[in-house]
Amino acid sequence: MPRPVAHSVQRTPGALCIAHVNSERGFSGGEVQVLLLLEGLRKLGHQPVLFCPPKSRSFEEAVRRNLPVVATRMRNDFDWPAIVALVRGFRHCGADLVHLHTGRANWLGGLAAWLVGLPAITTRRMDRVVKRNWRTRLIYRHLVQRALPISPAVAACLIEGGVPAERIALIAEGVDPRQLQPRAGREETRAARGATADEHVLLALSALVHRKGLDVLLEALALLAADGLPATLWIAGDGPERATLAAHAARLGLDRHVQFLGQRQDGPDLLAACDVFVMPSRREGLGVAALEAMAAGRPVVCSAVGGLTFSVVDGRTGLLVPPDDPRALAAAIARLLRDDALRHRLGAAGPGRIAEGFLTEQVVAAHEQLYRTVLREWKA
Repeated sequence: MPRPVAHSVQRTPGALCIAHVNSERGFSGGEVQVLLLLEGLRKLGHQPVLFCPPKSRSFEEAVRRNLPVVATRMRNDFDWPAIVALVRGFRHCGADLVHLHTGRANWLGGLAAWLVGLPAITTRRMDRVVKRNWRTRLIYRHLVQRALPISPAVAACLIEGGVPAERIALIAEGVDPRQLQPRAGREETRAARGATADEHVLLALSALVHRKGLDVLLEALALLAADGLPATLWIAGDGPERATLAAHAARLGLDRHVQFLGQRQDGPDLLAACDVFVMPSRREGLGVAALEAMAAGRPVVCSAVGGLTFSVVDGRTGLLVPPDDPRALAAAIARLLRDDALRHRLGAAGPGRIAEGFLTEQVVAAHEQLYRTVLREWKA
């Protein structure tokens, strides 16, 4: 059953009620960020309310974390009953502002906010250009007051799609280093996976989809082995490409060097146990997994694409290489594996980079400030 949200809840002075709309049934990095934001806003005394599909992982996680949540079916972009339900929900919880988190949410939640007479903002996480059409113009020029890209690359995609620059406010996504503390020791985790103390271990925390470039990583791993520098690769995550990637690894003769770990809950343990974190994406809005690796003090090797060129500082916290280039990727990994001092220096610089605007509390504070700015403009 949906958790009831009372309109008459007593607010502390200055507290805001922010209605968040996420139409996704799946659960990936974006959904994790939404929940972190809601928890952070609650700690500041605000009243965030999540509207999301029933039986979705977001709904289940919100209930588990004791966050106010309203089950709202959003079947398609023309789901008028969903708009009616959102209108009623916004009124019932006494929302001051609506924060939209997905493409469908932009449309359904944006129309509902307009009908209620509330200001709305939207977060954009994908590094692909929005389509130049009537719906984009309606959403970004009339239904929402601000578009929040998570990196300069995403901001550029919005501008290229015709979104007015004055309506764009960049707010990155964040990580909480306290949630990245390992529960098991480094040697314990390595031993559990059959890795010796002196074995080189690479880690990828990733959905198994084409845009993540894991096939390129497998080819780079084969090049390392051929160059006399064998390494073990742990791939933590799942997705539709798993069988294809496993077959590719077998063709490359990497059966003994690659472990597909599936979806994991022990990411901090894996990070602490690896030597190098690798993210060979073909596209990436920001790369929260790379942020987590840097927060955990791991050196990273990433593709120079999208938001990764913003989050990772080449030569300071990691190494950036061209996408779809197995040889360049192998060379960067080999450089780190052969140079202990460089590897340790890049890893040690990671937490400092995270403190430059990527901590969860910094991201929450930036959202709070933007909410108040939008509300002042709306009431003016």
